[in-house]
Amino acid sequence: MKRVAFMFPGQGSQVVGMGEEIYNNFSSVKTLYENANNVLDKDLTSLMFEGPKEKLTETENAQPALLLSSVAIHSLLIEEEIQPVMTVGHSLGEYSALVSAGALALDDALPLVHTRGQLMEEAFPKGQGTMAAVLGLSQSEIQEVLNSISEEIVDLANINCPGQIVISGSVKGIDLATEKLKAKGARRVLPLNVSGPFHSRLMKSANEEFAAHLDNVKINNASIPVYANVTAAPETDKDNIKESLVKQLYSPVRFEESIGNMLQENIDAFVEVGTGKVLSGLVKKIDRSVKTFAVQDVKSLDEFVTWYKGDK
Repeated sequence: MKRVAFMFPGQGSQVVGMGEEIYNNFSSVKTLYENANNVLDKDLTSLMFEGPKEKLTETENAQPALLLSSVAIHSLLIEEEIQPVMTVGHSLGEYSALVSAGALALDDALPLVHTRGQLMEEAFPKGQGTMAAVLGLSQSEIQEVLNSISEEIVDLANINCPGQIVISGSVKGIDLATEKLKAKGARRVLPLNVSGPFHSRLMKSANEEFAAHLDNVKINNASIPVYANVTAAPETDKDNIKESLVKQLYSPVRFEESIGNMLQENIDAFVEVGTGKVLSGLVKKIDRSVKTFAVQDVKSLDEFVTWYKGDK
C-alpha cells in the first residue's frame, strides 16, 4: 500500500466557485454542505459558489469555507478507501487536518473556526496590522533584521519553504522591516492582502477568549499523526493538540520544517486536499523529487485515485 500524507490549505486559497463542481457531482458532498449551512446558520454554500469575493475573503467566512471544502474532498478520498499515514495543515488548514484525523468533529470545527476568524479580525485595529512575504533571504537573516526593530512589533509568521518566509506585524513595523530587508539583500518583499497581523504577538489579545471557546469543544486523540504548526512535530495526544491550537494564533507556522520531518517517514506522495495548489508548490520548493497531487475537483480526484490504486 502506498504511503501518502494529506496536506490542508489555509487562508488565502479561497476563491469564488470553490467546491461547486464536487457539490454538483456527489450527493454525499451536497449533504455535507447543507449540514454546514445548518450548523453555522448561514448560507455558506452560496457564498462559496457565488461570492462576492470580498465577503468570502473575510476571515470569519474564508476559514469555515476552506475547512468545508477540504473535509468534503477528504470524505471522497475515504470513500475510495484511501487513508493517509499522516497529515499537516497550514494555519487554518490544521483544523481540516484534525477533522481528517478524527481529533475534531466537523460540526464542532465549523463554528470554532468561524469564531477564530472573528477573534483574529478583532484582535488588532483594522488597517493597522499586515503581513508581507520576504523572498531571497534565510530565516536567520530575516530574524536578525527583525531583532533590530524595537519601536514596532514584527515577527516571523510563516516559514514556508527555502527563500519564502512571511513576516507579520504593525503596518509601520512592516514598512520599516521592508526597507531594512531590501537593504539586507531581499530579492523582493511583497505585501499580502490580509486584514491583520496573523501569527504574530499582536494576536495574543485573541488568545484568552479563543482558549475559552476551545474549552467547550471536544477534542479526541488523533488516529494518525498530525504535524503541528507550532512544533513541526507529530501530535496525536488531545491535550497537546489543544495546547498547540491556542499557541498557533500568535506563533509562526513552521511548514518547511514540518514537511522536512515528514519526508523522513518514507512518504510516496504529498496530497493537497481542498482548494488551490499553494502547498503542493511549497513542497516542490522544499524537495523537487517529491511526488505531489492537488485534489480539488473531479479530474484531479480521478487522477490521484488512479495513481494510488495503480501498480507501484
